Amino acid sequence: MTQSRVKHSTEPSRRTPRGRSNNVATVALLASLALILSYVEAIIPYTPGIPGIKLGIANLVAVVALYKLSAKYAVMLNVIRIVVAGLLFTGVFGMLYSLAGATISLIGMILLKKTDLFSITGVSMAGGFLHNMGQLAIAALLINDIRIFYYLPVLMISGTIAGVAIGVVAELVIRRAKFIR
Repeated sequence: MTQSRVKHSTEPSRRTPRGRSNNVATVALLASLALILSYVEAIIPYTPGIPGIKLGIANLVAVVALYKLSAKYAVMLNVIRIVVAGLLFTGVFGMLYSLAGATISLIGMILLKKTDLFSITGVSMAGGFLHNMGQLAIAALLINDIRIFYYLPVLMISGTIAGVAIGVVAELVIRRAKFIR
């Protein structure tokens, strides 16, 4: 008689109700962390002298979720963070800019991650650049003026630098984060 092989694991499967509950709890915790980082960034008196430039430290959590969980969970936590942060800190227009930037950024990061050609830092760098592209696109639509894209070189540089910084930190967190699968 052959014995059936039973998978013995202390970690619940993502398909079981317990596995899904753990994922929901993890996303809730990560969304809370991202919201705290959004608040910290909102109260830091960081003024480089150019409007619209910020570090984007809450995006660290999205990059970590993309690599440690999945694209679906990264999108969920980003939407939760942006909507709640918009309601609490930035208002409707801030929420629109963030949603546009995060949507373009996450789509690009998900596609680049799937290629396996880029490091975490490279994917994050592209995400920082694409985030600014999304924000410029929504700004052009809202003010009905394409000349806003003259601002693109400044945002390209700042987004790339911020993306590299977030990517380096994300890589460190991903290597050390034992509480996230």
